[in-house]
Amino acid sequence: VQLQASGGGWVQAGDSLRLACEASGGTFSGYAMAWFRQAPGKEREFVAAITWSTGTPLSPGSVKGRFTMSRDVARNTGYLQMNTLKPEDTAVYYCAGGELISYYADAYTMWGQGTQVTVSS
Repeated sequence: VQLQASGGGWVQAGDSLRLACEASGGTFSGYAMAWFRQAPGKEREFVAAITWSTGTPLSPGSVKGRFTMSRDVARNTGYLQMNTLKPEDTAVYYCAGGELISYYADAYTMWGQGTQVTVSS
């Protein structure tokens, strides 16, 4: 299965953006999908994840209430809805897939290419 992330761009603080991660080459059933982000000079950071079969989301406190992850099983696509964006959200956002939902990048074996999100103040 390959993952293709899209939807990044340049926005102003307070704006919203929706990222998409399409899984191709096979069904994503039985996996979990996650989003991570990496800002320049910083380590990769967990953003959100979702269990594909149940749609149960997982988000850390830093983005909870602003970012929401969902999925469209028929389209084999996961989404990250980002609201009230802040300059500190600027990063390359990566989608990932793995057998278990987790906060940790090492748990995911499939990675998309990343999409840049830039938030100006």
